[in-house]
Amino acid sequence: MCGRLSQYHGIHDFVAALSMPHPLANHVGDQPLECYNVAPSSRVALLRLTEGVLHADRVRWGWQPHWAKDRAPPINARVEKVAHGAFFKAIWPHRAIVPIDNWFEWVDEGGPKKQPYLIRRRDGRPALCAGIGQFSVESGAHDGFVIITADSVGGMVDVHDRRPVVLPPELAGHWLDPAMPGGQAEQMALNLGEPSDVFEWYRVGLAVGNVRNQGASLIQPVQ
Repeated sequence: MCGRLSQYHGIHDFVAALSMPHPLANHVGDQPLECYNVAPSSRVALLRLTEGVLHADRVRWGWQPHWAKDRAPPINARVEKVAHGAFFKAIWPHRAIVPIDNWFEWVDEGGPKKQPYLIRRRDGRPALCAGIGQFSVESGAHDGFVIITADSVGGMVDVHDRRPVVLPPELAGHWLDPAMPGGQAEQMALNLGEPSDVFEWYRVGLAVGNVRNQGASLIQPVQ
C-alpha cells in the first residue's frame, strides 16, 4: 500500500456503514470530509470504541514508539508480524477502524511516470480498514495510527503486492470491541479481511501524484 487515500463522504456515512448502536462522540464534524488526496502525516478521520461510546477523531497517519527515532513513522503494519513484534507492541491493543472511500497505488507500465490506480469497493460502500494506534483523550503530540496490511490476492496483485485489511461491516464492530482478546483480533485480521473480488480498480490521472491537488476530478477514470 503506497500511502494515499480518499475520505470524501461525511463521518455519519462511515458510521452508518458500521451499523453500531453506540452513542457517537463526533470530533470530526457533520459536513462531508471532501479529502480526495490524503498523504501520510495528515490527520485522518477514524473510529474507535471507548467505554461504550463510538469516537470519531482526526488522528495523524503514522506512528512510531518513543524509542524509534531513526526512521520516519510507519503508516502501515504487516498483519503477519504486527501482533508479535516489539515495534507495535504498545499500540496493538488499541484498535480502530479507518473508513475510506478508496486508496491509490502506482504501477510501472513503461511510461515516463508510473500510472496511478484507484481501488475501491465495487458496491460503493466505505472500505472499513483495520487500524491500531495511540489515542489520547485530547489529541497528544505522540498520537498516531497505522493501517494493517496483508498480501494482495487475485487480480489486485497486478496493481500492488500489499493491500489494507478491509473488514466486512459485521466484523468491523467486533474489531473495535476492547474486550476482544488480542489473539482473536489477530486471527480476524489474518483470515477474515474482504477478498479481492469485493474491489474494483481503474486508472486515474497523474494529478493525484501531487498531494497539493484535491477535488473530485482526482477519482475520475481515465483511459
